[in-house]
Amino acid sequence: MAPRAPKADMSTRTLISPARLARPRGRLVYWTCFALVVVLFTLAFLGPLYWMASSGLKTTQEAVQTPPTWVPGSLHPENYGRAWEVMDLAKLLFNTAYYAFGALAFQLVLDVAAAYSLSRLRPVLGKAILGMMLATLMIPATVLVVPQYLTVLDVPIVERNLLNSPWAIWLPSVTNAFSIFLLKRFFDSIPKELLDAAAMDGAGPVRTLWSIVLPVSRPILGVVSIFAVVGVWKDFLWPMLTLPDPGAQTLNVGIYSLATSVPENVLIAALTIASLPTLLLFLLFQRTIMGGLTAGGLKG
Repeated sequence: MAPRAPKADMSTRTLISPARLARPRGRLVYWTCFALVVVLFTLAFLGPLYWMASSGLKTTQEAVQTPPTWVPGSLHPENYGRAWEVMDLAKLLFNTAYYAFGALAFQLVLDVAAAYSLSRLRPVLGKAILGMMLATLMIPATVLVVPQYLTVLDVPIVERNLLNSPWAIWLPSVTNAFSIFLLKRFFDSIPKELLDAAAMDGAGPVRTLWSIVLPVSRPILGVVSIFAVVGVWKDFLWPMLTLPDPGAQTLNVGIYSLATSVPENVLIAALTIASLPTLLLFLLFQRTIMGGLTAGGLKG
């Protein structure tokens, strides 16, 4: 007797039932809708990137004409070299990377310590402290600009002016409530037996953090690192206020300050170059981002 074919799991709810998907008309409708959604979302997300990259290859007249042309009439790749030289993008890129990775170093040290304390050391009023940290995510960032600016203008106790200093970028980005929450959630998912075994071997809290917790936390540390770097890289308002010196400006602020002195096609080429590092960062580490965000969802 021939074995029976396995029955479909009817308890799983899907957008279209397996019975309807098995019919030719159902498959046609399903794949047509799927293709339309994919094409529309691809155009919505990649269309502006294509327009920006192609406009950097056009002449000035073609870049500003209405209606715009989707394919350049003639290619001018020298616009990118001109943008690199005229706007001194090498210096701006170095400044931005310096600020971004400096903020990353401080954020990893302090946020990991805070998340580990809340997760494993369980201080008094730890839940209340975490709740107050998460409540700060409800405050719009623009509301905090004036208090933060007055603080870096004259830091309390030490009475120092931090304008045109990397500390003006690093200090406000040190304590990130979202990063602390992600790290704590991952630390909570680490099996307690693993930490108990380390304690039985005589490892203290710091040794357990360094030798046990951090090695198994690489996915979430990668996510926090990417968010920290991108957060500083894409910021505009705060660096514009705290870094008025042209030699200390970030990429976004430097391009904005020089926008009126270069043609539109050269400006668009500079914007394309400025967007490449973060795009490459996402393309290289997209699996790390998705894996780290879901790593602490289940225990075990």
